[in-house]
Amino acid sequence: MKLLLDFLPIVLFFACFKLAEGRPEWAADFATANFGALVSGGVVGPKEAPVLLATVVVILATLAQVLVLKLRGKRIDAMLWISLVLVVVFGGLTIWFHNETFIKWKPSVLYWTMGTALWLAPLLAGKNLLKLLLGEQMVLPERVWHRLNFAWVAFFAAMGLLNIWVAYSFSTDAWVNFKLFGGIGLMFAFTIAQGLYLGRYLEEPAAPNEGKQ
Repeated sequence: MKLLLDFLPIVLFFACFKLAEGRPEWAADFATANFGALVSGGVVGPKEAPVLLATVVVILATLAQVLVLKLRGKRIDAMLWISLVLVVVFGGLTIWFHNETFIKWKPSVLYWTMGTALWLAPLLAGKNLLKLLLGEQMVLPERVWHRLNFAWVAFFAAMGLLNIWVAYSFSTDAWVNFKLFGGIGLMFAFTIAQGLYLGRYLEEPAAPNEGKQ
């Protein structure tokens, strides 16, 4: 359930963009009629309407994530708060200035924020954030926790750069496809590779009759 909730804003962004991209004139009229007050000049053109509407949807979806967790009495992760702030700020700039560049930068800033937090926590506070989050679920040697932390720092740094490269090297349509399939696909692949690596270090529970003659 949580995994679905985490990816829901990205899926909705993709779906809204594709729907509006297929009907740009309708999307422009709809955006102007309903969100014109939020846009500089009050008019949305067919070219920017798909990204603008998708941005509105992703802002609302992220707000809904926080609201649902609040209503269910669940703890809201710090990264979700950061994601909410970034999507509101960068999304708001995209909507007001009719400029998709701002929302394209949002994933990179989020990746780099997470990577920086993982990198600085051991240096400034002497704490490994991954160990704090996962230490109750996994027992690993200290050196492996260090490697794991470094791997995630490197992964987030690379993902931020990759997002910017795709955003500036390809069309907005290609970037939207990458945001859903590329971003999530690479995250799953990295997680699976990490699991295979950690498998050799995880402690196995002792057999019930182990040590008995």
